[in-house]
Amino acid sequence: MDIKNLNRVAPFTTKDGSEIRELLAHRNSCVRNQSLAEARLPGGAATIPHLHPQTEEIYYILQGRGEMILAHEKQNVMPGDAIAIPPGVPHQIVNHTGDPLIFLCCCAPAYEHDDTVMLTEEMRSTFAFE
Repeated sequence: MDIKNLNRVAPFTTKDGSEIRELLAHRNSCVRNQSLAEARLPGGAATIPHLHPQTEEIYYILQGRGEMILAHEKQNVMPGDAIAIPPGVPHQIVNHTGDPLIFLCCCAPAYEHDDTVMLTEEMRSTFAFE
């Protein structure tokens, strides 16, 4: 049985600049086809606009408020919101407040740095990114 406690998982920084604690994935459990992580974004911070060619994601907001940007759409998010991010869709989450924004991130297949493509300045200008 694999049970991981958030307080015992070391954080690392992803390619998009967010700090995550990977709770369950193929690297640390019997889970093979998805991953679950807690992400933290400090007040005033934003992830770097990016996309995942293969991976779909679900963000679930636990604490704080922010703005989710998916391609041409922007929407404010708060605790209790679940956000669907299809594969290949450029996205970014922004924390405009002074408090941390904390959310769960479920990826299928599991998160891999190699499946993260950072958007160029030219690509960013065609979407709604900060």
